[in-house]
Order: sequence, then structure tokens, then C-alpha cells
Amino acid sequence: MRAVIFDEFGARPEVRDVADPVPPSGGAVIRVEATGLCRSDWHGWQGHDPDIRPPHVPGHEFAGVVTAVGAGVRGWRPGDRVTAPFVCACGQCPACLAGDQQVCERQTQPGFTHWGSFAEYVAVRNADVNLVRLPDELDHPAAAALGCRFATAFRAVVSQGRVAAGEWVAVHGCGGVGLSAVMIAAACGAQVVAVDVAPGALELARSCGATVCLDGSALTGPDAVAAAVREATGGGAHLSLDALGSHATCTASIESLRRRGRHVQVGLLPAAQGRPALPMDRVIAFELELRGSHGMPAHAYPELLRLVTAGVLRPAELITRTVGLAEVPDALATMDRPASGGMCLIHPR
Repeated sequence: MRAVIFDEFGARPEVRDVADPVPPSGGAVIRVEATGLCRSDWHGWQGHDPDIRPPHVPGHEFAGVVTAVGAGVRGWRPGDRVTAPFVCACGQCPACLAGDQQVCERQTQPGFTHWGSFAEYVAVRNADVNLVRLPDELDHPAAAALGCRFATAFRAVVSQGRVAAGEWVAVHGCGGVGLSAVMIAAACGAQVVAVDVAPGALELARSCGATVCLDGSALTGPDAVAAAVREATGGGAHLSLDALGSHATCTASIESLRRRGRHVQVGLLPAAQGRPALPMDRVIAFELELRGSHGMPAHAYPELLRLVTAGVLRPAELITRTVGLAEVPDALATMDRPASGGMCLIHPR
């Protein structure tokens, strides 16, 4: 098969012919029809994930068709249209048995623990636990967005953030996951403040339902961003999300909150880039709540899929660019820069 592969961290990836994957016992091989290009892939390429061992094929949010299944798979067969969470669970550890597969103790992640979906085929382990059947109404490009960014945002806003109608929600960073969070929070009846440095991203945020859009490039540092959010919301957001993953956006998100507000960290903050100094004095004084959000388990997808097929949530509207495998090396190299917003999808064939 053709795949995007890099031989060293930070070295330019190439499109090469590599061996087709075979289905592991209990797993499946998926023909990739669409896969997303995500900032997490950039982190992996840069060596920020300890699980990656080059040579490596990135890619972790995908949709496609089952082509083969391994021994012991009961619920899937070739021809099934599927997606999968970016955290693939073992199904047997205490976290999995409690229903928390997104923090599985023995999790695997295509594109990180093993070769991923920037390829014509990808292997998924523990298929009966991790594959998600796609409704006929949902095409592969829209479904590919659900595996990481949209599903992560959905759980971050609804489950971890416990958003309520009428609340103010601040979203710091309007890339794919941030725009997803804006759309989901607005659909839940919240008033949303979107923050980004790119005018195009803010325009998309407005089209997704943002009530207020703040240009972060016109504000000097996280203190100024937080002050602007507090002013726009009449005292601070009830819920704030760092959807980018930087020391500045994390700090601004926490300081954007009103008393007893809730911060959810969605963007990655790899240890390799240093630990952020958080305003814990404010956390204590305001009794703030800090939570992480690490994707969504496969068993939770039906609620999200119902909202998508009903048209309440529209992930396809966030797809602003599509590329082929040959364009991925250049696209991956720019993932650390401010973008115009939206999601970039890859069509491998």
C-alpha cells in the first residue's frame, strides 16, 4: 500500500510503498476512505509522544470499510462501514470495565502506538470494543472528523464540561477541535466566546454559532485575553476550554472563568515542551474546577451520531480543505502555525 512515512523525528515524511497491514487477533483492517490531519499528528512527528518508534506512519482519525478481520472478532465483517476513537481500548482493564475506555490502562492508538491512517489501509486492535458502525446517512469525510476532534470536543463540552443552556462558554483556539466545541456548545444553548489569532478561524467560529469573537493577536498575552473574555461575559465564562494546547491558552482559559467555573484542557501540552505554570492561587480562591478530556469511548458514539444524522451537529461544515497523500508532508509541517481554521482531510486514493 501507499503510505506517508517518516524515518526520523522532524525529518520530512515521504510517500512510499510499504507492506499492507494484517488483522491482529481480535482486530480488523480498514480500507481508509478519509482521514484527518490533526495537530496531534504534528506532535507525534516532532517526537513528543514516547510511544512512537520510527520509521512510522502517522494518522489517527479515519473512516472507511472493513476489509479483513482477525480471529475471534464477532461483531464485524468485510464491507462494514466504520470509524473508531483515536484511543482504542483493551476492554478488560478496570477503567474499561467501568466504561471509561478513553483512559484504558492498556490503550493503543493508531498513528502512535502502531502505524496509522495516513495510508490506504490501517489496522485496529480489539475491533469488537473499538469499531463504530456508521449510519448510511453519514459519508466517510464527515465520519473521519468524529474519530478525534469532533468526538473529543463533544465529550469535553457535554460530559466533562457539563455545559448548560444559557451559560457562557469560552473556546481558546479555533482549529478543528475548537470549532467543533463552538458548534457543540452553541447547539446546547450556550453563549460562546471564540478566541483565535486568525481572522478566517474567527469567521468560521461565527458561522458555527459563536456569540462573540475575539482576535487574540490584538491582545497582549493571556492576561489581556482573559480580561477580554471576562468583560464579554459579564464576569467570566462558566466553562472554558483550551482547544489549542499552549501555556498561554491554558492560562488564559483558567483566568477567563468566573467564580466556581470549569476549565477543560483539550489541546495537548506535551511534557517535552515544558510544564505550564498555572494560576493555582486563582483556582483556590475562585474554587475553580480543572479537568482533562481524552477523547470518547466507542460505546458513547450513538448519542453523537444521532445528533449528526438529525442535522443538529454538522461536522462536514468544518472541512475546509482536502488533500491527497502526496500533499501531506507539506501540510503536516505547517500544523504548528496559525491556520485559517477548519479541518484538513486526506483522501488516500
